[in-house]
Amino acid sequence: MGRNGRISIREVARAAGVSTTTVSDALSGRGRLSQSTRDRVASVAADLGYTPHPNARWLRSGRTGALGLYVPESTVGLEYYMRLALGAADEAFAHGLALTLVPTWHGPTGPSLHLDGVVVSDPVRGDPMLARLAALGVPVVTCERDMTPGAQHAARAQGDHGRGARLLLDHLAEQGAQRIAVLCPGDDTSFTADIRRAHEQWCAERGVEHLVYDVPFAVTPGDVAAAVRRALSRQPSPQAVVVVPDGGVAPALQAILASGRRVPDDLLLASYVDSLALASMPVPITAVEIHPREMGHEATRLLADLVEGRSEPGQVVDVPVRLVVRQSTCVDQAVT
Repeated sequence: MGRNGRISIREVARAAGVSTTTVSDALSGRGRLSQSTRDRVASVAADLGYTPHPNARWLRSGRTGALGLYVPESTVGLEYYMRLALGAADEAFAHGLALTLVPTWHGPTGPSLHLDGVVVSDPVRGDPMLARLAALGVPVVTCERDMTPGAQHAARAQGDHGRGARLLLDHLAEQGAQRIAVLCPGDDTSFTADIRRAHEQWCAERGVEHLVYDVPFAVTPGDVAAAVRRALSRQPSPQAVVVVPDGGVAPALQAILASGRRVPDDLLLASYVDSLALASMPVPITAVEIHPREMGHEATRLLADLVEGRSEPGQVVDVPVRLVVRQSTCVDQAVT
C-alpha cells in the first residue's frame, strides 16, 4: 500500500505479474494489449480494492479537474445565487470535478487560476472580470446572455424572462390591475433588460403608463421603501407593484402596509424571483419560479461536456420559468 493506505498501481502490477505500464494501459483502455490481459488486470485490481488516484486522470490529460464559478460581487449573498451555486456544485461533483468560487480581482493581472473552464452567473455589461476570465483561454459558459457588445462565449443556459414577466403581468391584469409599477434594476443584465422590455411592450399594447422605478440589483430595504413611496405617491396610483430583485419584496410589503394600504385588497404585490420565504410571509407572495438550482446544473453540465470533449461550443439550453400564484395577488383572499 501507499503512504495514505491506498492500494498502489505497483501492488496491482506485482499481483498480476505485469509492469506498471501494462496496468495503466489496461485500466485506461490504452495500449496494444489483448482483451484477456485487460480482463486479468481489471480482475486483480478489483480484488485488491484498487482505485485510481483522484488526480491521475487529470495529470494524464493535462487538465486540472476544477471548474470556476464567478458570481458578480453585487449579487453575492442573495438566495438565488446561493441556490445556483449549490446546483453548480452538485453537477460538478457528478462529473468528478471540483468547483471553485472565483472572486473579483482588480488590475490587469490576477491570481494564477488553474481551471478547465468557468461558469459566469448573470454577466453584467461592462464588468471587467468578463474580459479577464476570457483571457484565461478556457471555455466560459454563462447563465443568461452577456450584454457586452461583441461578447462570445462557449455556451449558455438561459431563462425566458420576457415570457415570465408576461405571465405575471397577465395574471395581475386578470385580477383587475392595469397600472402596474415595476421596481427593477437597470438593463445591464439580460435578466433585467428582458423584464423591462416585456413590461414596456405590455403597457404599450394596452395603452397604459409604463411605470418603472430603478433600484439596485443588490437592493436594500431603504432602496425598496423609497421606490414604493415614489410609486404610491403617483396619481393615479398603481394597482399592483412587482419587485424584481431577489430579497426586495419583504420591505416592499412593509412599506405598503405602512402607507395604510392592504395587500391584496388595496394593492396587489408580487415578486419576480421566487424564494423559500415567500410562501410563509404574513401575506404569501405571488412570484415567478426561475429555478436557480437547475440553472446551475445546466450551465455546469454544458461546461463539463465541453471540457471533456462530449460537445461542441455554441449550445444554448433553456431553463423553464413558472408562475406561482399566492394570496398577495388574489383579491378575494385579503389578509390584514
